[in-house]
Amino acid sequence: MNRLKVIFSACLVVIMTACSNKSDNTESTMGRNNDVCLNAIFPKGEKIGNNNFEGVAYLQWLMNDTENFDCTLGNVTFEPGCRNSWHSHPGGQILIVIAGEGYYQERGIPIRLIKKGDIIPIKPDVVHWHGATPDSPMEHLAIGTRSNMGPAVWYEPVSDEDYYIITATTNNY
Repeated sequence: MNRLKVIFSACLVVIMTACSNKSDNTESTMGRNNDVCLNAIFPKGEKIGNNNFEGVAYLQWLMNDTENFDCTLGNVTFEPGCRNSWHSHPGGQILIVIAGEGYYQERGIPIRLIKKGDIIPIKPDVVHWHGATPDSPMEHLAIGTRSNMGPAVWYEPVSDEDYYIITATTNNY
């Protein structure tokens, strides 16, 4: 338990240091042709090129020294409308939204709107998905906890019907 606290504390120090050094950095993580821009704290990273994402997303690994720290830390940027497939993490995951708006859903639970500043702790083996809203990009830090337990387990894509259901419910407010 103490080791997990040390790892989590180290991740928070990295995040807080990066946030406090931001000052006037207004570099966009989204392309110039996108109307909605995010302020970059971390590099945008490389375009994710696999079948586990619907739409365009980018990943920048910030730390993946699993030999010394049993966790990974990555910055993920989702363009509007992008989401990942249903998946789980054997060791759990923590998401920290640092820009934009997105969705998060655990299987069997209603979709949740997530925004800058939200922290989403995901327990081991909980099947879930996350991504940007249709109209906003979203950027989050993904902390893979207890990474020695294995990589993410990927399932089916999130259907358009499931993804767009929240639009119908949020327009009623």
